[in-house]
Amino acid sequence: MSGHSKWATTKHKKAVIDGRRAKLFAKLIKNIEVAARLGGADMDGNPTLYDAVQKGRKSSLPNDNIDRAIKRGAGLDGGGVEYLTIMYEGYGPNGVAMLIECLTDNKNRAAADVRLAVSRNGGTMADPGSVSYQFSRKGVIVVEKNAETTEDKIFEAVLEFGVDDIQDRDEQFIITTEPSAMVQVRTALQNSGIDYESADVEFISSMPVQVDLETAKKVIALIDALEDSDEVQNVYSNFDISPEVAAALDAE
Repeated sequence: MSGHSKWATTKHKKAVIDGRRAKLFAKLIKNIEVAARLGGADMDGNPTLYDAVQKGRKSSLPNDNIDRAIKRGAGLDGGGVEYLTIMYEGYGPNGVAMLIECLTDNKNRAAADVRLAVSRNGGTMADPGSVSYQFSRKGVIVVEKNAETTEDKIFEAVLEFGVDDIQDRDEQFIITTEPSAMVQVRTALQNSGIDYESADVEFISSMPVQVDLETAKKVIALIDALEDSDEVQNVYSNFDISPEVAAALDAE
C-alpha cells in the first residue's frame, strides 16, 4: 500500500505542528474524552483509550490534562461534552481527493469551518460517496527507525498477526493492518521491545496520485487550513509525493 500523504510530509509539517501545540493538545484531549466515553476509563479494558493516551504522551500532553480528559469522558466528574463525528468529502487543488473528519459539539460550526477553509484554498466540496468509495479503514502503526529497530525485527514480531504491509518511509516504518488486528500488532511490537510513535485507525486511499511540487504545496496549505480549525480532527487524502518533491519541500 502507498499513497498516504501524511507519511510523505511528516518532516515538512513538523514545524507547523510545533507552532500549533495548543490546538494539537485540544484535539488529543478530544480523542481521549471520546474514547473514555465509549469504552470506559480503564485503559487495560479499553484499547482505544490506551492508544489515545499513548498518542497524547508521545506529543508531550501533560498527565494532568490526560487524567482530567479521561474523567470527563467517562463521566467521573459529572462534566464532559457530547461530540459528534462528521465526515465531509471534497477535492483539493488539481482534483486531489480528501476526507475531512470532524469531532464537534456543533455541526453547523464544523460545516462552516470546513467549507470556508476548502473554498479559500483552491478546493471544492463533494457530494457524499463521490470520494469516500476509494478510501478504506486501516490500522496504521508508526515506528521510529533507529539502529535497533529494523524492518526484519518488526516483521519477525508481527508475522503471525496478518499485517498488510510494512513500509520504509525515511525516518519511520509504517505498518498497515486490518483495523481489528491493530491492537494485536502493536501489542506484539511492545512485547518484542519495539516502541511505536502512534497507532490509529485511518482512512487510506486505494487510488493514490503523484503530484508535482506546486500541487503539493497547495494541497498542504489546504490541509493546514483545515487542521487549523478546532472542529477538524483528521484530514485524509490520496495525494502522494516522490522523494524528489519531498526533498524540495524540506528545502523550502
